[in-house]
Amino acid sequence: MNVFAPDSLDLNRKLPLWYQVSQSLRASILGRSPQAPLRLPTEERLAEHFGVSVLTMRQALKELENEGLISRHRRRGTFIEPEARRGVPVRLLGSLDAIVAQQSGGHTTLLDPEPVAVPVPAEWAEHFPGVAEVVRFRRLRRAAPDGEPVNWVENLIHPEVADAIDPSALVRWPMTRVLRDVAGVRVGRIDNTAQARLADPTTARLLQVPLLSPILHITGVEFDLSERVVDVALMSYRGDRFAFTVTVEAGEEAEDAGPGRVAPRENGLGTLN
Repeated sequence: MNVFAPDSLDLNRKLPLWYQVSQSLRASILGRSPQAPLRLPTEERLAEHFGVSVLTMRQALKELENEGLISRHRRRGTFIEPEARRGVPVRLLGSLDAIVAQQSGGHTTLLDPEPVAVPVPAEWAEHFPGVAEVVRFRRLRRAAPDGEPVNWVENLIHPEVADAIDPSALVRWPMTRVLRDVAGVRVGRIDNTAQARLADPTTARLLQVPLLSPILHITGVEFDLSERVVDVALMSYRGDRFAFTVTVEAGEEAEDAGPGRVAPRENGLGTLN
């Protein structure tokens, strides 16, 4: 029987290994093609693939099992749940793979048939010094193919990066993954800011909410390793579906749990960028 082939992972030794592995495997599962096999490799083969111990791999799989993404059957093996809910809660500990996993899930529609070059908005000019135009990508996400909209995103991409982006990849993958794996950007960090706003006419129409109703607006500024801004993501979430939670843990005793956690949730579900 064919088995599912997860993506590779560069481990960060400063973060819990089981957490990184679970989130990387989670992103692979959520981003899989419809034709991909549902059976996962054995614990031993997965541990070898990710470069971790079998015990660590077992802990990572337990996390995914608790989320309902996989099911484990004695003597039969471990299988991806084909109808598993996408966008279940994740604890964002700061690794890029965790961010990609947090962004994964849902059903995405491109709002522009082709990327559009637009003048740099005055409020973001400081992030794009010496650049007259950025390339805009706009997408709408739904929880199900014919379900209600849950968020829409406008990405302003540095023109030197935009040419390497395949718009069709954005239907399947979040922008951070496309920047990293398709455009070859070495992402350094992402700064996110969340604030409450009132729905403007565009947001009200796209999210199917009344004009001036509350929404959760998150701005994500993505830097490469040279500190150049490659993406400004403007994300609008339905205010009746999302909450933004931040947990800060202090002290050495919290080391295993990782640094601060940040996660927007859609009635317990999360998705970004």
